[in-house]
Amino acid sequence: MTDSNAEIKLPGKCNKQTLVVGLTGGIGSGKTTVANGFSALGVPVIDADLLARELVEPGQTALDEIISTFGTEAVTADGQLDRDYMRQRIFSDPDQKSRLEAILHPKIRQRIRTLLADIRTPYCIVVIPLLLETRQTDLVDRILVIDSPEKEQLKRVAARDGLSDNAIMAIIKSQTDRNTRLAAADDIIVNDRDVNELNGRILKLHRHYMGITHDH
Repeated sequence: MTDSNAEIKLPGKCNKQTLVVGLTGGIGSGKTTVANGFSALGVPVIDADLLARELVEPGQTALDEIISTFGTEAVTADGQLDRDYMRQRIFSDPDQKSRLEAILHPKIRQRIRTLLADIRTPYCIVVIPLLLETRQTDLVDRILVIDSPEKEQLKRVAARDGLSDNAIMAIIKSQTDRNTRLAAADDIIVNDRDVNELNGRILKLHRHYMGITHDH
């Protein structure tokens, strides 16, 4: 490892065409900011959360399946998915959560595979917040973990979502614990400084990935 702030392991398996880097991290770690940093460097970014939002738009089969499974209360008066209602339904009920995941995850997975098939750049980023929890590591060649101090996570999520510290901590505890996530990582970006420092770490890793793909 060359740098405690942008740790790099030896290259894992490489696709012959495109190296697929799975970007993950806990809530409020800065995944979107890092993904946007790679995108600014011209790297294709596939975001599982954005795909999930597209899949539950009115008229999509996934939304119809959610209504069939959870009832008409799952949508608002104008036919949109009622995210607050669904969040309350699944957060404290593992069975309900599993039912929703059974609807969405196969469709998200297939959409990711379809998009990956069209990418011809040396490498790309696939943002999957629950990469480890949903056991989707087979979709990627390397795992990039965005790591952030807990106090920074609390501050960011409170500012973004207006949640209390207790609510945020409940979400953090429902996710894969930090040590497990770090142990699974091929690469780590520590997001604990200002945006300029973060962009420097992104650029360093970008050059590393370009080097990996050039060597293979």
